[in-house]
Amino acid sequence: MVTITPDEYVNKGPNRPAFPAALRAEHVAALGCVTWAAVNRWPTAIEPITLLKPDLYVKGSEYRNEDGDISGAITAEREAVEAAGGRLTFTDDIVFSSSHLLNRFMPQLPSTTQRWLDGFNERYGIDTVTAAFDRAKPLKLLVIGETVIDEYLYCEAIGKSSKEPTLVVKSGRLEKMAGGILAVANNAAACCDHVSLITQLGQRDSHESLCRGHLHDRVTPTFLTRHDAPTIVKRRYVESYFQSKLFESYQINDAPLTPEDNEALLEALEPALADADAVLVVDFGHSLMTPEAVEMVCDRARYLALNVQANAGNLGFNLIGKYPRADLLCVAHNELRLEFRDKTGDLHNLLQAAATQLDANAAVCTRGKHGVLTWSKQTGRSHLPAVAAKVVDRVGAGDTFLSILAPVLAAGAPLEVATFLASVAAAEAVATVGHQRYLDRVALLKHATTLLK
Repeated sequence: MVTITPDEYVNKGPNRPAFPAALRAEHVAALGCVTWAAVNRWPTAIEPITLLKPDLYVKGSEYRNEDGDISGAITAEREAVEAAGGRLTFTDDIVFSSSHLLNRFMPQLPSTTQRWLDGFNERYGIDTVTAAFDRAKPLKLLVIGETVIDEYLYCEAIGKSSKEPTLVVKSGRLEKMAGGILAVANNAAACCDHVSLITQLGQRDSHESLCRGHLHDRVTPTFLTRHDAPTIVKRRYVESYFQSKLFESYQINDAPLTPEDNEALLEALEPALADADAVLVVDFGHSLMTPEAVEMVCDRARYLALNVQANAGNLGFNLIGKYPRADLLCVAHNELRLEFRDKTGDLHNLLQAAATQLDANAAVCTRGKHGVLTWSKQTGRSHLPAVAAKVVDRVGAGDTFLSILAPVLAAGAPLEVATFLASVAAAEAVATVGHQRYLDRVALLKHATTLLK
């Protein structure tokens, strides 16, 4: 009897599995040595083992090393077999990796990207990548930034107003997601066991229950109150059929903090900075990071990862230069050009100049489908291609990238390894709408493993 993993539990990245479960089951059932084939209902074989109580439970030889199993499922399955009176055994024959065959003969990524992945695999290998990711687990990470509630209002375009040149839509389902720094913290929790969060919620329309309800168990929040303000809400109006964003509205008060709110922020930062191994600041430019907060963070953070964002609410007014130092700078290409008021200059030159300005050890420039530029004092310049095979929504992709890059690099990984893992995280992010789901450690490492086969 052979059980097939259901589609929803094949954690090998977007566009996987290549063949649906019913088709895979039919092919297995056609083999002469197979009496029964079934699609499992569960993510592992524990439940079928408990139901069937087999004398022998057989896995491929690649699973013989239990310590190398990312998910930990082999140990749990062995224990289930032994509890049922059976034993676990392994085949001893040629292993044909479906991921390797698909990468070579049904590739989802450009040939140039595949060649880069082959070279990266030769330089490091998946064991080095997994070890680098695991080293960040005990890190005490502090994340600081604004809370943003991302709303998607799905609507139907029904025509033009009869009296004005205005698009008219019919409102439908409203989806609310915890975004901004909450999404950063949740995604970082896939990497770090200890994530502390400092942010502000509005005195009115705080959405506190939504924020608390959507936080990962490994995130410990400090929610400060911003008086005479709502929690920031960014609503996107999305045409339902094509999933196209029509326009966006902000609910926000981005006036300077009151002296009282600024003092509360500084009081929260002081002990948190003293306790953190690494600090990740995502400055969305909506007034949370006051000059006093910037000074304290830069003076006291043991390791400071920095991202300063440009958006519709602050374009041209929220620049990298407001910070005197960082250990890691992560910046989008348009934000880098704004810092130097340079529309056409070489991005690698600008990235190195920004890193020098901050005395940063490493700097990374994200460029969407064009991949990532990196610079470090140790290795100089390099370029990594994008590894996303499926793009549904780009909202939050850069934040997701940074949420993995910062702790992995802070834990001592080579810049290229940390950037690769961050690129895989970004590929996971763009394959879903907004922040409908956050990163999962096992799924992320399996995605990385699949790319390197």
